[in-house]
Amino acid sequence: MPSRRPPATIALCIWTVLVWTTRIANIWRDHALTDGEKGGRTALALSFTVLVLVVAHAVYHRTTWRDVAVKVLAGWTLGVWVTRSYAIATGEHRAAFIAVHLVLAAVSIALAGLAVREVTRQAAEASCEAMGSAGSNSRQ
Repeated sequence: MPSRRPPATIALCIWTVLVWTTRIANIWRDHALTDGEKGGRTALALSFTVLVLVVAHAVYHRTTWRDVAVKVLAGWTLGVWVTRSYAIATGEHRAAFIAVHLVLAAVSIALAGLAVREVTRQAAEASCEAMGSAGSNSRQ
């Protein structure tokens, strides 16, 4: 079971909530979007919100499936931002819009990578500790 709360994972969760959950209000204020477009974009934002809640639960309760939850959130973050970044960069947007969204993407992807590295390292350390204590118990 994970032994400590991972700060990079917590940072990823906070960042994700700030970026995606606040996006929902922006979606519904955009009068240029149809209700269908608003619904689809809201579903994407809510998918991140739900994943953050799952990760937050797993981290808070120190569950055995925390690492999987973090990796799912990180993978979803990577996939969505790579796809969106390409669409934004090649679309008809102002340079400032493109720059802001590429920065959001870069920070999101970097935090996702740090979170995965962090839980992977913690799992490896916990495994080594368990092997060490098992070895010392067998010698007694």
